[in-house]
Amino acid sequence: MTLHIYDTMSRNKQEFIPLEPGKVNMYVCGPTVYDYIHIGNARPVIFFDVVRRYLEFSGYQVNYVVNFTDVDDKLIRKADQLGTTVPEVAEQFIAAFNANITALGVHQATLNPRVTENIAEIVAFVQELVDREYAYESGGDVYFRTGKFTDYGKLSHQNLDELQLGIRIGVDERKESGQDFVLWKAAKPGEIYWDSPWGPGRPGWHIECSAMARKYLGDTLDIHGGGHDLQFPHHECEIAQSESVTGKPLARYWMHNGFININNEKISKSLGNGITVDELLKTVKPSTMRYFILSSHYRSPLNFSDEAIAQAENSVERIANCIGNLKHRLSVAVSAPSDAESHLRIRIGVIEHGFRSRMNDDFNTPDAITSIFELVSEANQYLQRTVVSVEGLELLIGAFNKLDQVFGLLSLEQEGDILDTDIDDLIVQRTEARQSKNWARADEIRDLLAAQGIVLEDTPQGIRWRRK
Repeated sequence: MTLHIYDTMSRNKQEFIPLEPGKVNMYVCGPTVYDYIHIGNARPVIFFDVVRRYLEFSGYQVNYVVNFTDVDDKLIRKADQLGTTVPEVAEQFIAAFNANITALGVHQATLNPRVTENIAEIVAFVQELVDREYAYESGGDVYFRTGKFTDYGKLSHQNLDELQLGIRIGVDERKESGQDFVLWKAAKPGEIYWDSPWGPGRPGWHIECSAMARKYLGDTLDIHGGGHDLQFPHHECEIAQSESVTGKPLARYWMHNGFININNEKISKSLGNGITVDELLKTVKPSTMRYFILSSHYRSPLNFSDEAIAQAENSVERIANCIGNLKHRLSVAVSAPSDAESHLRIRIGVIEHGFRSRMNDDFNTPDAITSIFELVSEANQYLQRTVVSVEGLELLIGAFNKLDQVFGLLSLEQEGDILDTDIDDLIVQRTEARQSKNWARADEIRDLLAAQGIVLEDTPQGIRWRRK
């Protein structure tokens, strides 16, 4: 089966063919680390984690780079507000970002380069643009000469005439043209700065990604990703900068995820409706959050609401309960397989084929989720048998674990403050307490488990437990 990706540049699905067989170089624009990430930031973080996981699942070696913008106007303002330094602000919120993505089950990127660690490369990149007359210095700032790059607007499908009409009156007089954008900013008094051929200053936003992508992944990326809002101007400017220097396409495939709305309203500071991931994780399980993000196609808008989260939670619980039942029956299963296992192997193969087919269609996660529920149905039918085999149960559990290498739901669902072995020990203690009529101890253990979100259920095979 062949993977096809919807490429923003061509506005079509394209067969995925990396530059080097078996290897994928992927760059996704990371956060500006001046605050905690919000729910809108969580969508690309989780989705591109799944893209990376699926590529690895498919046998590719993935070099996945996500940058940190650790110097910027926003960090400077934050440092002033807090009475601290820009590096200290950056360290605080990089640590918060890493804690958040770990909680959400996101695998660490291959590399998280920081702007402040790549100033020399950024300055050299700007100098190349100046030398090629794609950039010019004005008052200590350096601007990109947009009109010289004839393909400007090709990603967002705009042209310079349309962009010119959209520019407000009162363009900075230091610019040759209103569409020109800054590559290097002259430092204001008291601001953090680095020396450069044009005087003390710091990088503009767009140039940092061009320089770091080239340094760590080469002139042409296999995949460049980010949120829909980055198409213009950020990615458009990256293309202009990079291709003016290299003469090569910056990326073979451009991927952009859609927005998240909250109760059908756009996330906006003016509306005050942003929800940080820190706040969200106090009431929503990480597995629920991942499921919610993946339950809609990445290019479509996604609406966050209490109802949507409740549906996601119920869906994850249904999957977790099924696996819990499989593991419980495994403790009392017979060793000898029956004819049912041959049927299981065939059905699991069909389900896995369907999963791959759906994911190969532009990472269609909502359709791929149906494969997981097909597996749930197959498992539930098997569990209705009076006698089940170790082989059959292990086939089903293995199939769930295999698909979860991509979605990353089950490991999060199984995490908790109390270990599985501790739960089993407490259940044994409770059973012994009840047999000896020590009702107080039995109730104490029951309440302890309930406080940890553990539900006990009587079954023909004995007591089993599950997490709420």
